[in-house]
Amino acid sequence: MPVVKRSRYPYTETISRLVKTITDGGNTIFAVIDQAAAARTAGLTLRPTTLIVFGNPKGGTLLMDAFPPIALDLPLKLLVWQDGDSVSVAYTPADEIAARYDVTGKDALVTTMDAALSALSDSVGSA
Repeated sequence: MPVVKRSRYPYTETISRLVKTITDGGNTIFAVIDQAAAARTAGLTLRPTTLIVFGNPKGGTLLMDAFPPIALDLPLKLLVWQDGDSVSVAYTPADEIAARYDVTGKDALVTTMDAALSALSDSVGSA
């Protein structure tokens, strides 16, 4: 199950703060996908929704090398969306991703990834 936290900042500021925190932490932003804009290109409407794809190759590569199918869920992702006046941030915990692919022997790395995801989402909001 994804972890969902409410942001204490407006939508655009939430995204900006997350991107800055991710890059300031030495991670790589691989993509910032404006899903609402993509919906508009198909003639559809979607609430403001953005997916941030990011990671640190020093950690993710170790998992992908040992367990290749985990690359289906890596790099990590944060989803930000606005519903009325509320902005939320969601992510799938790293331990859930690891369990999905029967990752073994990488507990410290998975715990570090979970701590990073929690700290990132906490930087803009609370549970």
